[in-house]
Amino acid sequence: MTEVLNLGFLQVATAYVFTLIVILIIRIRGIKKEKEVVISTFRMTLQLVLAGYILGFIFDNPSPLLTIGFLLVMEGFAIYVILRRFKGKLSRGFKKVIAFSIVASTLLCTSFFILVVVRVTPWYSPQYFIPISGMIIGNSLTAVTLGVNSLLSQLNDNRDKVIETLVLGGSPKVATRQIINNSFDVAIMPTINNMLSMGIVVLPGMMTGQILSGTSPTVAITYQITIMLAILGASALSIITLMQLGYKSFFNEQQQLK
Repeated sequence: MTEVLNLGFLQVATAYVFTLIVILIIRIRGIKKEKEVVISTFRMTLQLVLAGYILGFIFDNPSPLLTIGFLLVMEGFAIYVILRRFKGKLSRGFKKVIAFSIVASTLLCTSFFILVVVRVTPWYSPQYFIPISGMIIGNSLTAVTLGVNSLLSQLNDNRDKVIETLVLGGSPKVATRQIINNSFDVAIMPTINNMLSMGIVVLPGMMTGQILSGTSPTVAITYQITIMLAILGASALSIITLMQLGYKSFFNEQQQLK
């Protein structure tokens, strides 16, 4: 295995040609999204550069406090991204459910993966803990975002049916059962589709990174399989927790739809 090639400043700069291509396309088509593309590219670059220096410091000074601190920052930012996406559309109670579903599911699955599957020693080793938790949190963020969007949309579209079920004596749980099932399906499907195409259509990021760094493809495969299973579990747990607790916030104490 050869060592990974280091990219110089000019090499990285040339990659921004892809951003220019996108800007050119949307300008020709009159889509008017240039500002969003530029801002997202700038933020991505700035955030990754800062993360690189911070992670470099943490890797050189392994500590449970630093590792847990970085984990909490990731959890907090994930919650912030979701709440910002639905600003003004969520009740206070539902916001708390979102935060709980993300934190509880990702901490549980990350802890199990680190302590039981990989068995890292020490458990707070930032080389393993931070990248793995980041992948789990990131995918759970996407799943919960899709779940929230679907739940809000379907409750709005099926409002009359829900009210009709309540009038006929059904509980909020019964009235929203199909909505919750449909929302779960919508939220989990991207993860399942990703797993179906993995290894044939695409080589996932974690596996590609390990191969580029000189790791044997067979070793990289074992890590990718286990992390995808952890992502699947965390996504499913975060979605179902969100649904099972979140739907209650749309009803008052008299079991009426707000």
